[in-house]
Amino acid sequence: MATQGASRVPFGDADDTADVAVQRPWRMRALLSRFGDGIEAFLGNSGFDRGPWLVVALAAGIGSWFVLGEPWQWMGAIGLALLVSIASQASFSRRDERAGLRLAGSALGIAFALGMALIWVRSEMVGAEPIARPALMQLDARILDREEQPAEGRVRLVLAVRDAENARPLKLRVNVPAARDDASFREGARVRLRARLMPPSPPLLPGAYDFARSAWFKGYAATGSLVGDVELVEPAPPASGLIASIQRSLSGHVREHLDGPSGTIAAAFASGDRGSISEADEVAMRDAGLTHLLSISGLHVSAVIAAAYFLASKLIALFPWLTLRIRIPLVAAAIAALAGIAYTLLTGAQVPTVRSCVGAMLVLIALALGREPLSMRMVAVAAVVVLFLWPESLVGPSFQMSFAAVIGIVALHNSRPVRDFLAPREESGARWFGRRILMLFATGMVIEIALMPIVLFHFHRAGLYGAFANVIAIPLVTFISMPLIAVALVFDLIGAGAPFWWLAGVSLDLLLEIARTTAAQPGAVKLVANIRLATLLMFLAGALWIALWRGRSRLWGFVPALIGVGMLLSTPTPDILVTRDGRDIGVVDEDGLVHVLRESKGSYARDNIVELAGTEASPILLSEWEGARCSADFCSLPITRNERTWHVLVAKTRNRIDERQLAAACERADIVIADRWLPRSCRPKWMKADGRFLEKSGGLAIHLSDERFDAVVDSQGRHGWWRPTTDR
Repeated sequence: MATQGASRVPFGDADDTADVAVQRPWRMRALLSRFGDGIEAFLGNSGFDRGPWLVVALAAGIGSWFVLGEPWQWMGAIGLALLVSIASQASFSRRDERAGLRLAGSALGIAFALGMALIWVRSEMVGAEPIARPALMQLDARILDREEQPAEGRVRLVLAVRDAENARPLKLRVNVPAARDDASFREGARVRLRARLMPPSPPLLPGAYDFARSAWFKGYAATGSLVGDVELVEPAPPASGLIASIQRSLSGHVREHLDGPSGTIAAAFASGDRGSISEADEVAMRDAGLTHLLSISGLHVSAVIAAAYFLASKLIALFPWLTLRIRIPLVAAAIAALAGIAYTLLTGAQVPTVRSCVGAMLVLIALALGREPLSMRMVAVAAVVVLFLWPESLVGPSFQMSFAAVIGIVALHNSRPVRDFLAPREESGARWFGRRILMLFATGMVIEIALMPIVLFHFHRAGLYGAFANVIAIPLVTFISMPLIAVALVFDLIGAGAPFWWLAGVSLDLLLEIARTTAAQPGAVKLVANIRLATLLMFLAGALWIALWRGRSRLWGFVPALIGVGMLLSTPTPDILVTRDGRDIGVVDEDGLVHVLRESKGSYARDNIVELAGTEASPILLSEWEGARCSADFCSLPITRNERTWHVLVAKTRNRIDERQLAAACERADIVIADRWLPRSCRPKWMKADGRFLEKSGGLAIHLSDERFDAVVDSQGRHGWWRPTTDR
């Protein structure tokens, strides 16, 4: 036994073993030191800037709250982030020279935890519990907001009412037909009306628009439509809704002087009012990659501020006695800032506008101080402002598209090759102009690449020729259309704006013609089925890595980006789509054509089915499916995938069916789909997607080849806006 014990220590005695044990912590510390040296060297060589990465960590915390579904997961993620922050401080000695590395690790963990806490608190503060069930209610309400939508023939009123039954205030949104509207129904007025109200709707299908989530953060307990007329009980105070009234007056003034589609576009540029733009023009602008021109964002705010800065500088320079006493750049920057803030407030202060306004203010400050105006830190500060005000905007397309475009522009123009390409040199005017046009095209290409995965994720379709259209459209809007609208408004003060309105109309007609021509080209639009969140995250991770690092280190960002491309190309199209109520389904054949249960052209459900199937072809009735057998109450059809034939039984009506016959039919089917509760005797071989099942799961996307399905409930968790029907 003694020999066996001695064999465990090959050298020395027990005291030597104790010495080795004492030395192990020092070896571990040395290993950590070498690891820290490697990280420090990488960060130093790659141009690491903590500011933008702290905002990325803040956004990651906010986004993780939406992805994680349970409160214990949120608390665990916050605790883990704080633990990482503490560990980064404790990993190295306080006498270690890598204080910056410790600080960066600690700050990133705190930023992540702060982001998750921020959105959690925001949800608890503004979220409104929806009404329990659809109801017809008599309302005595105060108007909080008024949104005119002439293109839809309606006005949307946001109302504050008192729920007498539950003793709580309610915020509602009611659609009022234009024929029953009155100009006195504005912010601050008290009205009585009767409305048919519904709880905010969850996604119709996996990947569809989540109105319930949007309504939760807007505080809507219900939405609905007017029944009867609206009675004005108390008019609005004179000063109530002043900015909104100015916005509507300006929009009406523009449309009064400029008719047709060009007038609706001009109203959007002048006041941010997009309610008059027709759906056809919206679609054409979107498919041409020009829809960003309709949303008041960086382009418009920058144009207004640049114009104000230029005019202020030139006007001040006309007075020599004044120029000797003030700093022209500083005063011009202050005037331009006021113009930008006024334009932001006038156009509704939406997320892209606020981001652009904050960024423009930072650019003006940099110009006034003689600093570099175009930097990632500027973008980071703008993102922080928006995320602290509206953290929920992170998961919306507006925030993602706005910041993706700006980050792409800043990263491109700060890269060394582009700086060298645009550096001043002795050359002819034609060469100078040609380099600028080429740079404009390259910028458009970068923006299109940056926006493509975001647009496909949210809208399932994207224009492919946007870079070409933007080469003409952006200068047209920036240097011709918007200045002409501004000049026309100024000359309207003396009644001489008509010629300028005509010229503005011609330029906007040209813009719409560019959009329609581009959108009509073969292959102009790319459609995909619902892509997964993991695919989008791969693209975003790669894009952020490329944008925020410098030198060769940024090339590593192409790895996740290329993985995202592979995931996008391999995105499967669902074989069967079932809406949350089971009334509408879509079956996709091997040629990509969609077969629907009902002939309901233009319905919201049908449009969603076609969109999420990734096809532009008009749907075909299910009864025309090869091998389908349809009666007045049911359709039975065979679907072959991977050499296996699935038998699907779909209910068409709610008529009473003999239970024994139904049970026999269910026994022969692999999948049964119905918009009602089916008896327990109905037992298909794989899935029974009846009313009972759909109330808990929401809409379904069924993939027969993989024998799996995606459900709306999978992406909801226990957030306040999601409640299965059985819980209502």
